Amino acid sequence: MKELQELLSYFKFVSNNPREMLDKYVNDGFKVIGCMPYYNVKPIISALGMIPMSIWGANINPRLAGKYSPAFTCSLSRTCLELGMNGTLDKLSAVVMPILCDTLRGEVTAWRAGINNIDLIPFVPPQNRKDSGALDFYIEEIKYVTRNLENIADKKINNKTLQEELDKYNKINGFVRKFTEMANKHLDIITASDRHNVIKALSFLTPEDAIKNLIKLIELLENEDEFISNGKKILISGIMLDSDEILNSISKSNMHILEDDLANESRIYRYDYPMASSAFESFALHWLDIKGCSLAHDDDAYARGKMLVDLAKKHDIDIVILAMMKFCDIEEYDQPYVTKMLQDNGFNVVSIDIDQSSKDFGQTLTKLQALSEI
Repeated sequence: MKELQELLSYFKFVSNNPREMLDKYVNDGFKVIGCMPYYNVKPIISALGMIPMSIWGANINPRLAGKYSPAFTCSLSRTCLELGMNGTLDKLSAVVMPILCDTLRGEVTAWRAGINNIDLIPFVPPQNRKDSGALDFYIEEIKYVTRNLENIADKKINNKTLQEELDKYNKINGFVRKFTEMANKHLDIITASDRHNVIKALSFLTPEDAIKNLIKLIELLENEDEFISNGKKILISGIMLDSDEILNSISKSNMHILEDDLANESRIYRYDYPMASSAFESFALHWLDIKGCSLAHDDDAYARGKMLVDLAKKHDIDIVILAMMKFCDIEEYDQPYVTKMLQDNGFNVVSIDIDQSSKDFGQTLTKLQALSEI
C-alpha cells in the first residue's frame, strides 16, 4: 500500500506542477512544445524527439488576457492566453493550436497580438468529417504542422518513427481505460481527486514515463482486494473538472466517479489510432472516427446523448453531472437534449458551472451536498 500511495502522490505532483515539469525538461536539454486543447499532434512532436505538454489553463483570474479576450469568452481559453502573456510558458519552443471552436479561432489573433516570443502553429481539423475530401484535407493540415515542427526540431520525420509513436499513444489509451476500470474496483483507495490527478498528469509526462507509471499503478491495484461501495455512482461529462475542492467534496459525500466524458480526461483516450496505409493517414483517421464529442461535428445530432445514456446504463449510474464550462457554446448546444435524453431514461441530471477564473464554488458544493442526500 505504501508504494501505491507514493505513486499516487507522484501523479498528484505532476498534475499540480506542470511548470516544474517544463523546467525539468528544458534543463535536461529537450525542446518542449505546448499543446492547446483539445485533440493535438502529440505523437508527431514525440516522433521528432521533442516533448509535448498540454496547456489546460489554470485556476487564476486573468489580468493581462483581458486586453485581447473579453470576459464572456470561456475561462479555459482566457487562462491559456494569460499563461502565455504572463511568462509562465516562456520556455516553450512553440505552441500548436487546433481550431475546434469559434473561441479558439479568435484566440489565434489574440495570441499573435499579445505573445510575440512563442511561435504559434494553428491548424484546422475538418468538421464535415464524412465529406470525401475530409481525410485528404486533414492530412495536408497535419503535414503543414509537421513541417513547422521539423524546422524547430531540426530533423525530419519518417513513417516508421511516427508509426512507432502512434503505437505508444495507443498503449497509453489502453492503459488509461484499464486504469479507470481498476479504479472502479478500488474506490476505497482511488478518490475522485486521485482519478483526476492520474489522468491529468499524463498531459505533462513523456509517453515512455506515462506507460511505465500506468503499468506500475495497474499492477499495484491488481494486488489489492476489490472494494464494493454503497455510495452514489457518478458520471461526469463536460470539458473539464479541475477543482480539488469540488472533487474532494464528491468523495467526502460518499459519491464516486465511475465514468467520465471530460475532454481533458477519458474523452481524449477513448479512440485509438487505426491501422492505415501510412502513419499520417492513421493520425488523420483518428479524428474522423471520434463519436459523441461536442468538439467534433456528427451528422447524428443525438450521438453524444446516446453515448452518455449507454455509459450511464453500463455503470448503473445514480447521478449524471454536466460540468458546464461557462461561455462554452459547443457544450451549451448539447446540454438541453443531453439532459432530456438522460432524464427520459430515468437518470438524475444536474449541471454545475465551471469557471477557471473563479475560486468561489459555494453553489456547486451546495448542489453536491443536496445530491448526496437524495
